[in-house]
Amino acid sequence: MSSEDTPEQGPDRTPGPGAGSTPSVPEPPRADTPKGSDTPKAPGTPPQMPPVPETPEASATSAPAPQEPSGPQVTGRQRLAAGLWPPRVTRAQLIVALLLFVLGLGLAIQVRSTSDNSALRGARQEDLVRILDELDSRTKRLEDEKQRLEGQRTELETSSNQAAEARKQTLEKERQLGILAGTVAAQGPGITLTITDSKKAVEADKLLDTIQELRAAGAEAIQVNDVRVVANTYFSDADGGIEVDGRKVTAPYVFKVIGKPQDLEPALNIPGGVVQTLEKEQATATVVRSEKIVVDALRPAKRPDYARSSSR
Repeated sequence: MSSEDTPEQGPDRTPGPGAGSTPSVPEPPRADTPKGSDTPKAPGTPPQMPPVPETPEASATSAPAPQEPSGPQVTGRQRLAAGLWPPRVTRAQLIVALLLFVLGLGLAIQVRSTSDNSALRGARQEDLVRILDELDSRTKRLEDEKQRLEGQRTELETSSNQAAEARKQTLEKERQLGILAGTVAAQGPGITLTITDSKKAVEADKLLDTIQELRAAGAEAIQVNDVRVVANTYFSDADGGIEVDGRKVTAPYVFKVIGKPQDLEPALNIPGGVVQTLEKEQATATVVRSEKIVVDALRPAKRPDYARSSSR
């Protein structure tokens, strides 16, 4: 080989521009070409873009699917059984099941009603007339039973009201008779009459006149000291005092009288009445009105030996 055919290597021997040969432009290093690769690139090939770094999502996507572990194969029936049991019931499923149950129940009732109506449609005219007559008879019996029960209720209510009213009237009558007989205590408006007899000049007849005057003025209950005055009360003179129904009472004589105070007080203070008569006997009579007088002296209830109640 001659020296003309083989150019000398070195910086001084590099042909310059315009020497008749096209200078070679060095290509930039390829990003996708690994270092140390000697694979030549075709001239005129456009440069490739550097590769985009892979994201975690892309890595996960491009990751190879895990291989199923080797083992016994699961059949479709086993998968179906595993999916059905244990059951996984949600609220929506429960609601749907309930609606389906109600719908089925309604359909069953409708079918049964339709069957009954169809039986009536297929009946003969004589059977329909007989059924209608039986219904009419049953309705009439029920109406009669209703009227009978309503009549019994009315009688019970009426008799109950009458009995309650009679019982109430009986109790009220018993209370009134008890007050008059002196067997029960009484209270109400009235007066208190106090007679002071320092001279021991008041006799039994003066106290009896006082009782008569009070009764005439409308007294309903009277008590002298600790003795209840009743219809058969009597007064008698005794040593050092006066006896009322056999019980001795002494001055001062205190009369507790239940009645209308506006009538009782004037009846005692009229001219020539009880107050003036007692003053002539050198006794002092004092009358005090009160809105509440308590007459609590009682008489024992006696049963009559011969008298009996009569319905006439």
